[in-house]
Amino acid sequence: MKIHRGAPMYARRMKIRREKNRREKKLQGAHTWVRPYRKKNMKRILEKIVESVLTVSGATTGIVILLIVVFLFREGAGFFRHSEIETGYALCVNGGNPINRLTPEQIKAIFDYEIDNWSLAGGNDEEITPFRMNDISNYYTDEELGENYEFLPEKLSEIISKTPGLIAFVPEQYLPDESADVKVLAGGKLNPADFFGGEIWMPTATPAPQFGLLPLLLGTLWVGLCAILIALPLGLGVAIYLGELAGERVRNLLKPAIELLAGIPSVVYGFFGLVVLVPFIQKTFDLPVGETAFAGSLILAVMALPTIITVAEDAIRNTPQAMREASLGLGANHWQTIYRVVVPYSMSGISAAVVLGIGRAIGETMAVLMVTGNAAVIPHSLFEPVRTIPATIAAELGEAPHGGAHYGALFVLGCILFLITVVISVMAEVISKRQHHA
Repeated sequence: MKIHRGAPMYARRMKIRREKNRREKKLQGAHTWVRPYRKKNMKRILEKIVESVLTVSGATTGIVILLIVVFLFREGAGFFRHSEIETGYALCVNGGNPINRLTPEQIKAIFDYEIDNWSLAGGNDEEITPFRMNDISNYYTDEELGENYEFLPEKLSEIISKTPGLIAFVPEQYLPDESADVKVLAGGKLNPADFFGGEIWMPTATPAPQFGLLPLLLGTLWVGLCAILIALPLGLGVAIYLGELAGERVRNLLKPAIELLAGIPSVVYGFFGLVVLVPFIQKTFDLPVGETAFAGSLILAVMALPTIITVAEDAIRNTPQAMREASLGLGANHWQTIYRVVVPYSMSGISAAVVLGIGRAIGETMAVLMVTGNAAVIPHSLFEPVRTIPATIAAELGEAPHGGAHYGALFVLGCILFLITVVISVMAEVISKRQHHA
């Protein structure tokens, strides 16, 4: 048999081609193995990046909240380092006056002419003569005081020494030198007992500002608790209706509408209350003014309803269906099942809704400021003007001098409001956990 001369060359080419195909298949198999590995590795890298971002975000949020709390309490603590007398001023009396110190209430009463004899303040039986700086023109001319008031300390010393019952409220830069005829009354620091037990809030009063917490605290609690008493029956009734009685179509229509109330700005509620509700209350109850605690309670009740309804309705719907079926199987009707089984089982969630509603009412600012009359007096009736702690902070912080006693007092109010909110949040958390342990 004759063998063609090109056969070895052909065989060699086929062998090279087969080896090339094997290498290509081997490389292709390696690529198919590397590709999933690379995808898995990239997925792990992305997960690590997301985890790091979330960790940094959570840590930053926690640090910011902590710094805000520290700043709040640091500014509030500085309030009790201020003097009882207005910063930059002093009180002077005659050297023969046995009085060495007066309380802020006594100082206010003296300069308001409510105390007109030193015996009422623990001194001698002598008439009190209050003196302010604008009274200096009754004693001396501008020429006698000097072009730059360089003779003012000397003239003040003469007035005080010649008038035994006089008490002068003068700037410290013009304070006369103490001598046998002039005595500067000692000014103590602001007392926590006077702040927490005080009944007068007049931070701009002179010579001694009045920082009494009771009117603001009682006004806040008065309005908030009355709002809850109004909102609780309505909110609970709507929650029971949505959770047990309403059909699916009605529930899908009403629940978003109720939750929409929470998104309305508080200033809109306040404007509505000021224009519509306040005149209605004034005419209906024949009051001098309609801006009362009752108006604030009604507005806050409406604002607290979405919170109460949503939380209570979720608690009611989380009642196991087996409990309802067991009650109906024992012969109870639908209403008996609701108020003997569903409501008692959901009481923890309903209580949490009430507590959260109280927190919503107590922390509200703008709407309350517009409809409650903004009067810092101890309330004795729902139909009197009041002022709450958040409204006080919002109304006065802009005009309080930075670093002054008034500025510090508002931060103390913020600390108190913060503590009230924390207590309410802890109560809501404790109450809501009872349902899980039941």
